[in-house]
Amino acid sequence: MGKSEIRYATKVDLNKPASEQKGLHNRWHPDIPFSGTIAPNEPVKIQCLDWTGGQIKNTDDADDIKNVDLTQIHFLSGPFEIEGAQPGDVLVVEILDVQPLQEQPWGFTGVFAKENGGGFLDEEYPEAAKAIWDFEGIFCSSRHIPHVRFAGLIHPGILGCAPSAEILEEWNRREGDLISSCSHMGRDVAKPPEPKNVHAGSADSTLTEKVGREGARTIPGRPEHGGNCDIKNLSRGSKIYLPVHVAGAKFSVGDLHFSQGDGEISFCGAIEMAGEITLKFSVMKEGVKQLAMKSPIYVPGPVEPQFGPGRYVYFEGFSVDSAGKQHYLDATIAYRQTCLRVIEYLRRYGYSDYQIYLLLSCAPVQGHIAGIVDIPNACTTLGLPVDIFDFDIRPEAAIGKIDMGACAFAGKK
Repeated sequence: MGKSEIRYATKVDLNKPASEQKGLHNRWHPDIPFSGTIAPNEPVKIQCLDWTGGQIKNTDDADDIKNVDLTQIHFLSGPFEIEGAQPGDVLVVEILDVQPLQEQPWGFTGVFAKENGGGFLDEEYPEAAKAIWDFEGIFCSSRHIPHVRFAGLIHPGILGCAPSAEILEEWNRREGDLISSCSHMGRDVAKPPEPKNVHAGSADSTLTEKVGREGARTIPGRPEHGGNCDIKNLSRGSKIYLPVHVAGAKFSVGDLHFSQGDGEISFCGAIEMAGEITLKFSVMKEGVKQLAMKSPIYVPGPVEPQFGPGRYVYFEGFSVDSAGKQHYLDATIAYRQTCLRVIEYLRRYGYSDYQIYLLLSCAPVQGHIAGIVDIPNACTTLGLPVDIFDFDIRPEAAIGKIDMGACAFAGKK
């Protein structure tokens, strides 16, 4: 007997507000109702809105990026009951395919304004900016960052199982402690539960109010369940091993990316898209104990853009900040400096700093910790594939400035 058509576990409507779609939610909470049931070893398709729920449009200004409402995000598809999954088990998630929606063959990369969350380089680049990317099969290109074209390593930014009530309480405790202890910093270091614009799928008003009071924001990844980890190599063919904390697992997925660089250095830095993901699940009984699991494990798939030997230019950064202050083995400072070295390098060809910032967030760059032991300097590297450009960026090549146009900015048509 031939295989039957793969069924859709959920579909989304691009023309309907995300908050009105019962198969979506934007908080982590164990009481959010199941949106459907999936049998082990049953391949299913799951459609997802982009992480903002359709707030970002295909335009030549970044007003939507500047004014994005972060109380709404992320809109995840689910939660799904996986038959047979119980607390202490491990849910094995196999990614069979990820694709953009046919009705929306484009995505976006953004830099948030500093006052709205900023990004990794927000001290240097505080303005809101945006690039739109058009998809052609596996390739993408942008009118806002010309002379660049590359294949996407398409993947979900978020997948995870619901926390138990005890784990949710722990998340809120430790993140609340961080907010209290870092109040002197003058910036958000974590987001507490937010009742405004909470969406809990098919929950009634009483339960939705409870989820708003208690539910964890979807912004960070967390060790107990994964969540928003933005790992670019979780692409087609990958397997992810997730701890199960509630009966049925309550698995959710969303925040699909057409492409992303290591680190996704701006807050909206991947090529964000609406799309559909094809998954298959199995359950490893008592797998948490068997694997001594404290956080998710994954095995990357066989699909990745290929650039031959010698087809990257690598840049180094160290834990000495832009003001010349020495930090002790600080890999965050080092990676920030590495990114700035690439911006300085590509600026010579005519790109603006914001165009390069956007590109480093979403192109398939390779970020690594090279050294974390030689006091006082951590060393990080960033590999920039030369073949994504239609001109030669190798150090020995001649430099010629090109008209690179501009990315989109808020208030500038």
